[in-house]
Amino acid sequence: MTSTLTESSLDQLSIDTLRLLAVDTVQKANSGHPGAPLGCAPMAYLLFHKLMKHNPKHSRWADRDRFVLSNGHASALLYGTLFLTGYDLTLDDLKSFRQWGSRTPGHPERGHTDGVEVTTGPLGQGIAMAVGMAMAEKHLAAVYNRPGFEVVDHHTYAMLGDGDLMEGVSHEAASLAGTLALGKLIFLYDDNLISLDGPTSLSYTDDALKRFEAYHWHVQRVADGNDLAAIEAAVEAAKAETGRPSIIAVRTIIGYGSPKAGSNKSHGEPLGAEAVAATKKFFGFPEDQSFLVPDDALKNWREAMERGAGSEAEWKKLFAGYAAANPELAAEFERTQKGELKAGWEKAIPSFPADKAIATRNAGGMILNAIAEQVPELFGGAADLTSSTRTIFQPGESFHVDPAGRNVFFGVREFGMCAAVNGMAAHGGLISFGSTFFVFSDYAKPAIRLAALMQAHSLFIFTHDTIALGEDGPTHQPIEQLMGLRAVPGLTDFRPADANETAAAWRLALERKGPCFFALTRQNLPVIDPAAHDLYAGVSKGAYILQEAEKPQLVLIGAGSEVWPCLEAAKLLAAEGIQARVVSFPSWKLFEEQSAEYKASVLPAGVPRLAVEAGSTQGWWKYVGLDGDVIGLDRFGASAPGPKVMAELGFSAANIAARAKKLVK
Repeated sequence: MTSTLTESSLDQLSIDTLRLLAVDTVQKANSGHPGAPLGCAPMAYLLFHKLMKHNPKHSRWADRDRFVLSNGHASALLYGTLFLTGYDLTLDDLKSFRQWGSRTPGHPERGHTDGVEVTTGPLGQGIAMAVGMAMAEKHLAAVYNRPGFEVVDHHTYAMLGDGDLMEGVSHEAASLAGTLALGKLIFLYDDNLISLDGPTSLSYTDDALKRFEAYHWHVQRVADGNDLAAIEAAVEAAKAETGRPSIIAVRTIIGYGSPKAGSNKSHGEPLGAEAVAATKKFFGFPEDQSFLVPDDALKNWREAMERGAGSEAEWKKLFAGYAAANPELAAEFERTQKGELKAGWEKAIPSFPADKAIATRNAGGMILNAIAEQVPELFGGAADLTSSTRTIFQPGESFHVDPAGRNVFFGVREFGMCAAVNGMAAHGGLISFGSTFFVFSDYAKPAIRLAALMQAHSLFIFTHDTIALGEDGPTHQPIEQLMGLRAVPGLTDFRPADANETAAAWRLALERKGPCFFALTRQNLPVIDPAAHDLYAGVSKGAYILQEAEKPQLVLIGAGSEVWPCLEAAKLLAAEGIQARVVSFPSWKLFEEQSAEYKASVLPAGVPRLAVEAGSTQGWWKYVGLDGDVIGLDRFGASAPGPKVMAELGFSAANIAARAKKLVK
């Protein structure tokens, strides 16, 4: 199938090659989604072959356009595109789709496959992460660009489907994007009228484009998903619209060219041998050949490599001139793009004297502002709670008012906020954070989980961490949230006992590079004497001996604010001749990273243990053993002043001492 072709026939051959690669990829795996690739291949071809600025041989080039496949089930489309374009993916990788150890998992995974920007598959989140990427581009452009040197100047594209738009997070993210006027954000909507269960009319009769108009988006329709000229013109019009984000609804036919075209039967299962043969016949390909890549098609696709290398070379030349004119800015840009912290930044972290009680949320706000100048890449805000979570730079401008501003007012959009934070982290050049009350982490859990799966450097700052918040009552008092998030692989937890542990946690969160969450208090807590303890060393171990006994008969384990009643209980026990060691336990994740020897030195065998935490008891039995005890909450809280709720539900020093005595033989 090598010949002299017209431009239009070469385009068609290239598109059909992608379509059938996806079909064969799914068929060989006997698993996957062939329908969307058959319908969306023209859009993917136009973006990667012609319209996007990217370099397949340097997939992390800073000023590349970003592409997010929000409908991640169409991964065979993306993998085929990446292979054909020249990314580090082979035909053999396509043949091992969805198999153990392959580089082509069922849904795209960041860090696993070259060219994949973010992990997608849970529908809707790709939309919100694309919004976060566009936010990052807009902010970094405002911070670093100078006249004649637009070193940050790229677009964010996302491909999405009906399922993405049904998900609630899409509403949150699209509303925010319109408010923020993200003019370099372009969505291509695979408008095929089919979902897994059948016609979208069964469950989805929205006028999606009117919805986006209401969000202040630039809206276009393309009537035929095979009309390359119309799709290209729409994308160019979207690029020309710099004041609003854009969405282009492209009417496609799911499973186009197959006997199952237009049917939900082509959505989530292989076409089957007969249908595959019929599909190849429709496109004029040999029916008995799999993974066929005509020479003309491959040569055409691979032109993206030369164009991409040229685009990056032009940018490098521009950046060299920029660096000569703005050496300090250029150095900072390069440092932050590498994810490196400024040398000595940690010296800006404050130390808190032990003479005044302070809530860890307040300490967190002070730390954030103290390090702001030394960590200029910190960027984020809260879900309409900056005054409560203390996550605001002061003085500081709103990102909405001035794109160079670092304060993001996300509005009451917890899920959208955390997913956008992941997008910013994946974009690079920023350390992004979002904040809300701890109980509302439930709204954002899917985004927190994806942050861990991607190992994105996303920071989630949760305050009002226990029943001690008081009068708002059980709807706002977290119980199971700590254990739920501690169960997420790859997510680092920080529940500090005081202001100085909070400072250590902030330092570790910035140094570790992966996702972290903070659980901080509303109520004031005493402060550990920083002269008496190396708190950074202690917190970095996850748990450490805060108060030692000469010959411990008991270990009291406190987490967060419950360290303090443990210390009081130790005094009560000492008055009765019982010696208790008190351990502060700010991070399960970090403790689990320590050696068996260190763990045993903190929690020695043969010494009974009592763990105290105002949350679910599940999990603590691992550390106290069946002969130990846990004071926690396996019920909801109550509405009353915080100290009263804590005392009534068992977190007084007297109750801790009484329970502890039962363990001492």
